[in-house]
Amino acid sequence: MQCNMLEAKNQLSKLVQAALAGEDVIIANKGVPVVRLVRIAARGSARKPGAWAALPKAKADWDIPETNAAIADALTGGKRL
Repeated sequence: MQCNMLEAKNQLSKLVQAALAGEDVIIANKGVPVVRLVRIAARGSARKPGAWAALPKAKADWDIPETNAAIADALTGGKRL
């Protein structure tokens, strides 16, 4: 189904219902197709609050210069840039 902007403005609910039913709905501007209405896919599984609660807690010294230097050494093989 293709319709022009003015018609789409007046019949938006009908066009949305058609798109939900699986019909290809295209809105044109002066006869030139510019937009396609499509149904949005359903989300996957719902997120569960507290999913990260079981992760280990960061140590209090996670951001001190010595820790950062050790991480940099591990990533660069001890070579300083």
